[in-house]
Amino acid sequence: MTTHVPNDALGERFAAVRQVADAVLFEGYVLYPYRASAAKNRLRWQFGVLVPPGWGADRAEHSHQRTECLMEPHSGARLRAELRFLRAQRRTVQRMCPDGEFQTVPELELPDRVLVPWDEGVEERCPLDVAVAELTGDGVTVPLTWPAGEDTEPVHDADGRLIGRLVRRRGEVSGRLRLTASEIDGPYAALRLTVTVENTSDWAPEQAAADREAALPRSLVAAHLLLGLSGGRFLSLTDPPEWAKGAVADCRNENTWPVLAGPDGSADVVLSSPIILEDHPAIAPESPGALYDALEIDEILTLRTAALTDQEKREARGTDPRAAEVIHLADTVPPEVLDRLHGAVRSLREATGPDTARAATGTDAPWWDPGSDRSVDPERDRIVIDGRSVGAGSRVQLRPGKRRTDAQDLFLHGCSAQVEAVLHDVDGGVHLAVTVDGDPGADIRREQGRFLYFQPDELAPLEEV
Repeated sequence: MTTHVPNDALGERFAAVRQVADAVLFEGYVLYPYRASAAKNRLRWQFGVLVPPGWGADRAEHSHQRTECLMEPHSGARLRAELRFLRAQRRTVQRMCPDGEFQTVPELELPDRVLVPWDEGVEERCPLDVAVAELTGDGVTVPLTWPAGEDTEPVHDADGRLIGRLVRRRGEVSGRLRLTASEIDGPYAALRLTVTVENTSDWAPEQAAADREAALPRSLVAAHLLLGLSGGRFLSLTDPPEWAKGAVADCRNENTWPVLAGPDGSADVVLSSPIILEDHPAIAPESPGALYDALEIDEILTLRTAALTDQEKREARGTDPRAAEVIHLADTVPPEVLDRLHGAVRSLREATGPDTARAATGTDAPWWDPGSDRSVDPERDRIVIDGRSVGAGSRVQLRPGKRRTDAQDLFLHGCSAQVEAVLHDVDGGVHLAVTVDGDPGADIRREQGRFLYFQPDELAPLEEV
């Protein structure tokens, strides 16, 4: 087995995919308002945390990941794998005393920042390059160890005088990476690739009640895999060819999910992520930089960050270098870049001329306007439910469907209502707009055209009174 990292086109593909992989690696790393003191920054490392087996056995944490996917390698193809994760590095803050000794303190004030204790994330990588033929049978197993360590960084004031230091401590992290491949049943030359990542640390807490903080320095955080074929292709698990659907259904993925990565149409790189993604994920081109909070909208998050007070920004800068970068980004983003965040059109329908709407519908109304189709009239149309004609003005009983309704609608089960309109969507479906009997805001809803909507089989006609 060889374990060198090839410098080839596949390496270039990996480099391009790492932008998305970095978003996975640092998702939730530090959240708005980017201060260690913020409540949502006190419980960290939410995705892909592989804890020591001795700590996670009885808790809702895992010590392993299992990735399975299908591949069609060419003859002589090689597989490149890269395990990536963050290593929690515990940082403490110490002030220098008059006698030259150092004392641990909760914070250290500097002109532009406030240094506080914090767990920093250090990126670790384990690259592997192996011939696909070597993965059959027992496959390839690689033991991994990152030793414990400690280092210090001096802290100086604005005049260059030594006033303290940062002490960073790392626990030992050990693990195992195992890759195997086996043929799938049938006439196709496809293999099932299985990759497991395990935390093999023998560390166990001295007390059964030890909290999660004790386990993090010995854990693989945000662990994920990049897999690439030098020749051949991987098959999508969400949209496989017909012949592979049975084999795809048999793939077992635990605590991670593999998707095709890289540009649309490519299939030689897979990203196996603890966050479920779609095939060919990509960073929005409008995004000006990493905010480490992908569940937020860039525009509003940038504006709110720029609006932090000077003291809040000092605390954020002292929390983590990446938080400091976010503060700088929010303070310096040009107006034209901020404007790009306000919205984007991903696809456009070609217009053939100014009379397109009239040619298609016979009116100047757009296709989605009910007035564009003379064959429907929401206020006069009627449909048959349980053998009875129902339309605007009819009274019905609500019976929301549990599998397709909003949770709030379930509270309306059994309530009576009045039908306000019968609507037809562009896919041929029928929806009834209703107001609930006894709703004090019913008149306002009618004036504003804001109704509740149900499908015909979610209603039962009532006797007219």
